[in-house]
Amino acid sequence: MRHVSSEVSKVIESLVTSPQFATFLIASLILAITPGPGVIYVLTQTLSQGRAAGLASVCGIALGNLANAAVAALGLAVVIAASSAAFTVVKFAGAAYLVFLGVQALRPRPRAEARAVSGRMSPVKLFRSAFFVALLNPKTALFFAALLPQFIQPGDAPLAQTLFLGAVFVALALLTDSAYVFAASALAGRLRARPTWQPYGRYVSAATFMGLGIYAAFATPRMGK
Repeated sequence: MRHVSSEVSKVIESLVTSPQFATFLIASLILAITPGPGVIYVLTQTLSQGRAAGLASVCGIALGNLANAAVAALGLAVVIAASSAAFTVVKFAGAAYLVFLGVQALRPRPRAEARAVSGRMSPVKLFRSAFFVALLNPKTALFFAALLPQFIQPGDAPLAQTLFLGAVFVALALLTDSAYVFAASALAGRLRARPTWQPYGRYVSAATFMGLGIYAAFATPRMGK
């Protein structure tokens, strides 16, 4: 058991010191900061019910996203264990999906998507509602399944790598979403009056997704032992 733990630690250390991990951090931070459906949901809850409601929603979304990341990591580990050819197929399919997400991000979203459930709810109910909103969103699992293979080192404990990368992404999103909550509660009046950041967010998301897809298609990750 101790030997396995040591091997996993070495794999994670190798992953963290690789150039791919720096790219992953930059891309993850951009995607986490860029306003999307999750950020809009959190902002709406904060503006309508206050800071506590926003933070409860952030925690629920984070836990739901973490569960989706774990499911994606398990599936990817099975694919990688099956064959390197299958992993290559998944990798390029993921790259294509990331480009598709970039194209989709350019399309204006219906206003209904930005609306949160009306009426005041307790923090526990808000947490539970946000958790299921994130957990039952199939796009979230697809996103992780497309993103994570682009940054792992095949052959080196793929399950540990994908779980680690998924957890890092969720942690970054948790921090940035929390920052949005505090900013929204402090600037509630202005944000209610002029939500002008949404169009620019679409462009940043589109550029990031497309850039990730192109990077994934041409990058060659270092193979493991």
